[in-house]
Amino acid sequence: MKPIVSIIMGSTSDLPVMEKTAEILNSFRIPFEMNALSAHRTPEEVEVFAKNASSRGIKVIIAAAGMAAHLPGVIAAMTSLPVIGVPIKASLEGLDSILSILQMPPGIPVATVGINAAQNAGILAAQIIATGDPEVLKEVSKYKESLKKKIVEANAELQKVKYDYKTN
Repeated sequence: MKPIVSIIMGSTSDLPVMEKTAEILNSFRIPFEMNALSAHRTPEEVEVFAKNASSRGIKVIIAAAGMAAHLPGVIAAMTSLPVIGVPIKASLEGLDSILSILQMPPGIPVATVGINAAQNAGILAAQIIATGDPEVLKEVSKYKESLKKKIVEANAELQKVKYDYKTN
């Protein structure tokens, strides 16, 4: 089994957040790899990774970083693959991280999810993969249906809640 999605973290301290990405990719049966690479501490390794990801069969890169969150942008500058940035809440409530990832120069896009929204990064990667893989499209569709079902069930339960002035 060869990975088609790569999850990159600035350090293993990001793993508690990024586990949600791994769980969602795993549930969609999408092979992935996980590595810790730092734009600041291991820049040469980041360059080798980014420049060789496509030739290794990677189709989407999910890069997470907190504080000086340059990792997603640095990777995006060195590859033509789609990069999804996950801002990690490490300081300043994650605002420093999200702004670092969002504010990319023209020509170097990074898709960005919310602060610590690693699950959404996995879902977005799956949706990108699904454009060319009918099996992944089925898994994503089933997942979306399960979300709908949960809300329908929750709304039915809410109807049972009684208040003197509640009208439904």
